Amino acid sequence: MKFGQLLLIALGLSLVGCQGDKTLSDSGQRPPNIVLIMTDDQGYGDLGFTGNPYISTPNIDKFAEQSTHFTNFYVDPVCAPTRSALMTGKFYLRTGIYDTFNGGAIMDPEEVTIAEILASNGYQTGIFGKWHLGDTYPSRPGDQGFTQSLIHKAGGIGQVGDLENFHRPDSSYFDPVLHQNNKAIKTQGYCTDVFTNGALAFIDINKEKPFFVYLAYNAPHGPLQVPEKYLENYKDLSFSPTLNKREEDAARRVYAMVENVDENVGRILQYLKENALLENTVVIFMSDNGPIPARYNAGLRSTKGTVYEGGIKVPFFIHYPELFESGKKINTTTAHIDILPTLLDICGLESEIPEEIDGKSMLPILKGEEAWFKNRFLYWQWGRGYPELYQNIAIRQGDYKLVGHAERNANINDFELFNIAEDPFEKNNIVANEGEKANTLKNQLDAWYHKIVIEEGNPKPQGIVVNPEFENPVYLSRNDAKGTPEQWTKDDVYSYWDVEFEKPGYYDITFTFHQKPEREGRVVIKMVPQTYSKFNSDTTLTEIVLEDCYFKKGRNMLEAYYRTGFGEIISPFSLSIEKIGSK
Repeated sequence: MKFGQLLLIALGLSLVGCQGDKTLSDSGQRPPNIVLIMTDDQGYGDLGFTGNPYISTPNIDKFAEQSTHFTNFYVDPVCAPTRSALMTGKFYLRTGIYDTFNGGAIMDPEEVTIAEILASNGYQTGIFGKWHLGDTYPSRPGDQGFTQSLIHKAGGIGQVGDLENFHRPDSSYFDPVLHQNNKAIKTQGYCTDVFTNGALAFIDINKEKPFFVYLAYNAPHGPLQVPEKYLENYKDLSFSPTLNKREEDAARRVYAMVENVDENVGRILQYLKENALLENTVVIFMSDNGPIPARYNAGLRSTKGTVYEGGIKVPFFIHYPELFESGKKINTTTAHIDILPTLLDICGLESEIPEEIDGKSMLPILKGEEAWFKNRFLYWQWGRGYPELYQNIAIRQGDYKLVGHAERNANINDFELFNIAEDPFEKNNIVANEGEKANTLKNQLDAWYHKIVIEEGNPKPQGIVVNPEFENPVYLSRNDAKGTPEQWTKDDVYSYWDVEFEKPGYYDITFTFHQKPEREGRVVIKMVPQTYSKFNSDTTLTEIVLEDCYFKKGRNMLEAYYRTGFGEIISPFSLSIEKIGSK
């Protein structure tokens, strides 16, 4: 029995037959495989290679030494934005993404992903870990170019959008329920190990064909759960300068989680080496944003969620001996939007690079052609909800970076300007001395903001599509519910879903509540042009079904809540919308 089959049996999984026998080149030469490893919330400083004195990451450190290190590589401040930029080569606000929840983590299905391009050119494509770009049709990995998927839902295992694991807050990373090719399955083991097992099985089955593996670990994102044997290595760790007790405990757990990631990265590299695949495989290691909470980060300012260097600068190592020198450092400023064109260029698919993307292949840098990268503008912005002008926003050209945490009518002295080459830790605001440069950057930032947000009609928020031909039932979680940010965790805060019915008809709506309603009341559904409700007298229920609700074809806001006789409003934890029979 083959290695891949044994792994699948151990996981309790099965892989359907992979598609694709397309000829990849007229010359008959096999193009390189791709293994893209991305961790979650691992900061630039969470590696021994980048100077961390506390952590043990021997496998990644050795890999970094044998790879080309892009020392000034940037992503977005948070998860979903980085992932959409990575998949499309575009600034995230152009992809339909505008947040990590609140309905803002659904990518426009019309976007062309790197997985779609590679799959259409004969690659076997698999994702293992975190997707975070849509949990329902047509935004799931399988709808967006991945022939195989083994993922958790929402932004993290155990979050409110991960319906199967949410109710195990202290153990959700162990034996998690995951989704393989859109079907929920119970797995065995620690999540990082499980995702690695899935990736190895996929490679083993497809090693005679070109493959693309997107191994997107959810570690070391919280909740900070880790096997005790790794945590034991850091239990007596002391920090200098000192952290508060909460930060110390979190740092120990993060380092233990990263050590486990390091062990799994070693497993991937060892398998590629033993099977004579490493030399013809492009292997990338990176993270999706800066760390949280505060800990060692190589002196960089601030953490995840901010546009300072600590929130957006991450490690980026690429190994492919044919093109990238072992131990070479490249200081040119590059970013996540450059990965798609770079990989397609490496694979001989430069003609497939979409014209409208914002990134560019990094291969010309290897030949000393850096002018475009030095002169281009990079932008960062993030907040809860749609973008707000001058709030947590930044622009960089060359060595200069302008940062805004200011009001809409702010003048240039309300901004911060840094020369990153001279001041990588952003300690010296030089806006007062470099007014002309600051104004040039601000004018460019204004033009970009209005083009992205106003002229092109972005962001273009996506609704939840209900089409029983492709998915039935459809689950609506609080991860995709809109309203105030508090609706994510609170039961008594109003929220709604943006829903589009592609097939009119009668549906059963199942309300699931986080807590049992303590009083009698009515479950209510409102969506233009009708309201449906049902009285409930049984306060022991956490699920209530509202049957035979007719919905017209179209898109509108769907309001769902439980209203007691005392006027209290309770929001459901989730809804399922199921088409029944042929009605």
